[in-house]
Amino acid sequence: MTDGTQGTVPAPRTDADAVVASSEPDAGPSVLAKAGDIAEKVGDRAGEVAEKVGDRAGEVAERVGDAVERAATATGRFASDVVDRLRNTAEITEERGTTTIANEVVEKIAGIAAREVDGVHDLGGDTARVFAAVKERIGLGEADNENKGVRVRLTGRAAALDLTIVIVYGYVVYTVTEKVRAQVISAVESLLGLEVTEVNIIVDDVHVDRRPAA
Repeated sequence: MTDGTQGTVPAPRTDADAVVASSEPDAGPSVLAKAGDIAEKVGDRAGEVAEKVGDRAGEVAERVGDAVERAATATGRFASDVVDRLRNTAEITEERGTTTIANEVVEKIAGIAAREVDGVHDLGGDTARVFAAVKERIGLGEADNENKGVRVRLTGRAAALDLTIVIVYGYVVYTVTEKVRAQVISAVESLLGLEVTEVNIIVDDVHVDRRPAA
């Protein structure tokens, strides 16, 4: 349609066109803003997760390091004890050779001598006695009871002993310990030819005989 001038009269706009025209310019910035917010939240969350994972990994690494250090320390102590026991021997040099006496031999003789004294109920502390009782009950290491509660340190021909004993109730502690000391010194020196420099005695417990009255 023309109105006498050159050109064409534009067709009237419909409601749909108005809606599209009004929504298109604003939709782009709104969607971008929301996308930006989501990306920011995702980034923050990822940062929090990464921080927590890093902290957890640090705690695990620290615990593993502590465990390794404790294991190394325990292994070192065990190895040191083994070396000490291997070196803990007495040597008696004679004209035609050398006699080597292991510490277990001295401990066993000292234990047997100590048990012969009246008033001595048992040797060893609480843990050693329980462990020995369990081993004896299941039939293991019954012969090890003789040197239970006895520890010896050997240097050449000299021997220093530590004994842990349980005395029977009613006996005088000082009297029992002096008899134990004399008996152990006599047995070790006469049977093994060693010089006992000291015998230290710990009274760990008192045994009370609770037998029923007749």
